[in-house]
Amino acid sequence: QETVADDNIDLLLENLEQSNGLSLQSDDSGVSDRRSVLHVEHNLNPETELKRYFGARAVLGDQPRQRNRQFHRSTWMTSPKDSWPRFSRPISMTLLETKDGIHYFTFEHSRDYQQVQFKFLDAVESMDPNNIALLQLNPYHIDSLLQLSDVCRIQEDQEMARDLIRALYSFECAFHPLFSLTSGTSRLDYLRPENAFYLALYKHMMFLEKRGCPRTALEYCKLILLDPDSDSLCMLLLIDFLAIRSREYQALLQLYQDWEEHRNLSQLPNFAFSTALCYFHLSQQDNVDPEESCRLRHKADQLLQNALIMFPGLMPLLDLCTVQADATVTSHSFFGPKSQIQLPALAELTGLYVGRTYTLWREAAVMLWLEETVKEVLRRADAKDPLVEDCQNRKQRYQSAPRNIHRHVLLSEIKEATSTLPLQEVTTQPVMGFDPLPPLDSMISYTRPAQRVGPSNESTFSLFFRSLLPNFNLQGAPRQEDDMEVARAGQELNQEVNRLMVAMRDMLANIRFQEPPREDNPYRDDEEWD
Repeated sequence: QETVADDNIDLLLENLEQSNGLSLQSDDSGVSDRRSVLHVEHNLNPETELKRYFGARAVLGDQPRQRNRQFHRSTWMTSPKDSWPRFSRPISMTLLETKDGIHYFTFEHSRDYQQVQFKFLDAVESMDPNNIALLQLNPYHIDSLLQLSDVCRIQEDQEMARDLIRALYSFECAFHPLFSLTSGTSRLDYLRPENAFYLALYKHMMFLEKRGCPRTALEYCKLILLDPDSDSLCMLLLIDFLAIRSREYQALLQLYQDWEEHRNLSQLPNFAFSTALCYFHLSQQDNVDPEESCRLRHKADQLLQNALIMFPGLMPLLDLCTVQADATVTSHSFFGPKSQIQLPALAELTGLYVGRTYTLWREAAVMLWLEETVKEVLRRADAKDPLVEDCQNRKQRYQSAPRNIHRHVLLSEIKEATSTLPLQEVTTQPVMGFDPLPPLDSMISYTRPAQRVGPSNESTFSLFFRSLLPNFNLQGAPRQEDDMEVARAGQELNQEVNRLMVAMRDMLANIRFQEPPREDNPYRDDEEWD
């Protein structure tokens, strides 16, 4: 079976959606190592990382050392603000079953919460700013928080967008006593819409990365990956970037070594290039003796050559790094224009890697190494190296990507990747920030009542989010419009979004809640990384 997996790229891509890898409960020694690699630090507070970089005073400012601050329940993942409303436990978590030492949980919506959910869906479809009062009356409604966070971020109101990820606080306060973030024995099924927990984690993780906290973001990435049998958000396409940004080179290489046999990570462009980059950075460290440095550099050279032979889509990377490729490279058939024409799944994966990680290749030493390696690859191509022909044949198997890769690309919002999304499968469908591309076999626990609606046209909110995709075509929507109606639809769309944002800002600006005081010391620095 493993031999088949090695030769079948479609199976590799399917394994990203539902891995047939080993369970954490297996006695296999590699699994034990894998669990240690994905061990999550208990400290998930980004302020701890920022204080390590800049000091507590720079992060917290000249705040007085208050001993009477507003009180919220203590949590690992969020730092509640004084302005946040009192938590009213709108959801709960239930233990479904325990099997082979693994606890399977799900979040559940109360009957009152279900009614709020129905009103939320009505508000999304109507795009009526008056419905924004839904969040004021139900300040911990998760889908409202996730959706409006996306709108704020698109409108470049990053502070409010981050604040609305207090949906994580709602989830964490509902945890079952047996649910563990770090043990590797707890599972939540992404097929259940109530389990939007992983999506909230993902959005929070990306805010942390953009805020300059890659180490904390890496912990959240590992948290999403704690279930080794499911990767519905394709975190294997992201963990290498966060690990290199955090300079966790050894941890990434260990993950690669432990999982390569079961998941063929070398056939993913991000791992093919990132493992080479890890070895290169390790070879450049000051505390490495010359002999070990030489060995690491040789390993890096080999891996980068193999990556370039398998994935020669090099030109977009150089363009983003503002590097002009040598004429001998651009004119060579191996790296020329024909090599940039790729099959759909491969174009999606390489576009994602290039758009996400080009900043990692901008360093002068890295670019010099890349240039030297490209010349060696061209020499091997001219010499008819058997690996070159073998890789050319293997690339023909990257025909289509599974739905969860499309979901990851949509969430990434990397234009080099979103421009490759298949029109029929993705961009003609409604795209909602609270549940992008839901699984086709979703497990629905309760059903929305039938709605009395007029024409079955696409909601303005859905149209708004689809319009952000590079290959969006309004005239390709279900109802064909003439040019004037297309222009009018676009104008109305902007007006509706602006009205929504004004209403939301007014509502949030007027919410103030007071909580009981507690004793605390904001300058306590005992929350260090292990």
